[in-house]
Amino acid sequence: MSLAQLHYSSATGGDGPGTGEAEAIPGRFTAVDAAIPAFALTEAGPLLAYETPTGTALRLAGSALRALPEALSFSVLSDGSHLLARTVAVQPSPGSAVGFHAHAVHLPAGARLPGGVLPITAGRSGRWASTTPDRTHPGPLAGLPATGHARDREGLNDFAVARGPWLAGVLADLRRLCGQDDSGRVVLVERQSADVARWIALACVALPDGLAERLTFTTYTRHPLRAPQRIVGVLPQDAHDLTGPGLHVHTCTGPRPEGAVADPWAETAARIWRSRAPELFREAAELPGEPFAAGPLAVTALCAGIALGTGGRAAAASWAAERPYALDAKRTRQLVDALTAPGVDDRTGPEFDAAGRLFAALDGRSPATTTAPLAAMLVTEAVRGGNGSVELPGRTAFSGPEGGAVASVLGPEILTELSGAGTGLEVARTVQLLRVARLLGVDCAELLPSVVGRLAPALLEPGDGEPGWGPALLELMDEQFDVRTALLGALDRIAPQDPSGVERLLGRVPLPFTGTQALPHLRMCAEAPVAKAGCGADRVGAVHRVLRAAGMSPFAEPLVLRTAVGLVWEKGAMTAGEARLLLEAATSDAHRTAGTWSHLVAAALGAPATDEEAPELAHDLLRGFPREIAGRERAALLLLDFAREIRSDTAAPEWAERARTLRKDAEPVEGEVLGHAFGALATRLLAPDRPEAELYALVHSGDPDLVAAYDRAARGADVRSRLGSEPAYAADCFAVWTAHPHAGAEWSRTAAALLEEVLRPAVRRLSAEQVAAVEEAVGRSGSSGRAEAFHEWNRRDRRTLGRIGRRIAGRVRRG
Repeated sequence: MSLAQLHYSSATGGDGPGTGEAEAIPGRFTAVDAAIPAFALTEAGPLLAYETPTGTALRLAGSALRALPEALSFSVLSDGSHLLARTVAVQPSPGSAVGFHAHAVHLPAGARLPGGVLPITAGRSGRWASTTPDRTHPGPLAGLPATGHARDREGLNDFAVARGPWLAGVLADLRRLCGQDDSGRVVLVERQSADVARWIALACVALPDGLAERLTFTTYTRHPLRAPQRIVGVLPQDAHDLTGPGLHVHTCTGPRPEGAVADPWAETAARIWRSRAPELFREAAELPGEPFAAGPLAVTALCAGIALGTGGRAAAASWAAERPYALDAKRTRQLVDALTAPGVDDRTGPEFDAAGRLFAALDGRSPATTTAPLAAMLVTEAVRGGNGSVELPGRTAFSGPEGGAVASVLGPEILTELSGAGTGLEVARTVQLLRVARLLGVDCAELLPSVVGRLAPALLEPGDGEPGWGPALLELMDEQFDVRTALLGALDRIAPQDPSGVERLLGRVPLPFTGTQALPHLRMCAEAPVAKAGCGADRVGAVHRVLRAAGMSPFAEPLVLRTAVGLVWEKGAMTAGEARLLLEAATSDAHRTAGTWSHLVAAALGAPATDEEAPELAHDLLRGFPREIAGRERAALLLLDFAREIRSDTAAPEWAERARTLRKDAEPVEGEVLGHAFGALATRLLAPDRPEAELYALVHSGDPDLVAAYDRAARGADVRSRLGSEPAYAADCFAVWTAHPHAGAEWSRTAAALLEEVLRPAVRRLSAEQVAAVEEAVGRSGSSGRAEAFHEWNRRDRRTLGRIGRRIAGRVRRG
């Protein structure tokens, strides 16, 4: 294969730059292979143009001329072909201005240099020309073989060590660029263009096969922002204001970069170069894995004895865990030894997770002597590092002498931490220590009651979804029967005090309690969601269903009643009707032992004033719990019971006085309770067959609450209905509401308002015959003066209400 060549040189004679300052040097094609298409020449001109560095003298010669930067470039053209070129500064003739000469070869799309030579290595070929050949059509060029030797390779290693601080960052940017479009560029700021070429050589050795030969670059340009190549070399004086999207600038002539590079592949590749072992790149390429996968490179480096950071070690462990048969026994042991080497203090959670997966992959496939260091490292991290996510090895990993050695070191530490009374270990930590203790055969039997006593309540701490320690807890309970028995027993004892918390726990973590343990409370907590959903609004039915799940009667084990009530009434108080049903379902003794009687009392005291079940419930509670209910609550229940007595006509005399006394003892009394008692009293005193002495006592009590209750009852639908249908009742109300003019301000205001706002609208709706019947009934119930007063009251409007009221009172007194 013959390479198509072209030569592009600076103009001669008077066509050079006319000032002493460095500027673009005009150029022209001086020799072109006929095989190169015309469009390629059009695109090649700007790529081959050369501009001397800022401040370069117009005329140079000798070593000063040779010190000017050399531009070695590899560029892609629009049709996918490539142009490999070397441009150097020249002096066309003695005394002339500095010019340049570019020698380039054109590679059609898909073609490579003869012998598979990489473009960057071709820069060291002795076949590059610095002058134009005598003929316009260059002769054949068979290839551009490199002339490097061992000293050059050692020099590259030296350069890698010297550029160590920047190496990982440059390689990381190159890795990213290889996966993006052509807009991204890496800019390398160096004082010598030869150093940029060394950078490119370093990158090409590290890059996966196929990517190095397509990597475009230029070792020198005055205008990096206009350069189309992926790697661009620039001198420090031309590196100002280099910003823009996709532009990654590395100033290798300035301060060392700070911070780590979060790229395991780049970091590992950099360590290989700094260890002067570039042959490992070829060795790693023979291992399976995607391009730029850190695993093969990290495994190769670790097996060669190169120390890596935590990212590299994690990548190696993950790769080997996925391919446990990819390495032979020798290299597997080398890898494990490197991963578990002592003195490493930067291991992270992801690294331990990867080591755990590697152990799981090797366990049973590799000898115990190989896997034992991994197992020891994992349990040591679990105990000393507090890493709750470590995947613990199997118990068989510690059956040999290696396990005994680990147990002798970690066992005392585990026992000391677990025995710390009141230390409040987190759930995950406690679970992990118990699991490690079992793995190492550490006896924790004496500590188990206190450990479980602290662990069980901690499980009930609120949270959403499955907790992170859930799987480990289930594994612990599956592994250790004694722990499972003790923990389930502790949770069952806790459930009556916090049934909702246990219910939430079972919803988040499916604890196994299907064995022979009774565990009535846990079974109820597990059944509660289904029972509540199935019974809907029938909460008493849900209680019975939950109790059936317990397998125990409340008479035999009253605490199941407390658990059931706490589960069903987690939110919202029970109604008085529900409380009566619960009281009937279990004896007062059972409620007393379970402590649920307080829920029944709360249901009675919180019932609406319209709930007729509340007084009956209060009566039952006072009989069932005479010693438990005392003080204010007892007085409030007596008020409710008083309402029951009033309605059933069994109340003893002096109602108003008794109601006021009970109210005082019940302070601060619930408004609904007061509504029950005073409402029942007022309703009874609005009946035609009321005890007049009791009515007189209410009217003359001056008690705002009692009078207000009477006012509310008088405005009720029942009173209004009777006023419109029973003339005698209307007459009775008129007589009562006008008969006590000196009862006090509270009653006077209320009576006047009832006459005008309740009785008058009712009388106005009556027919003339009905009004006459009312007037006649008023006369029968008192003197003729009262009948006349009603007649006059019915004729007057509201504006004369005050005067009429006074006249009515006078006539009543005279009568």
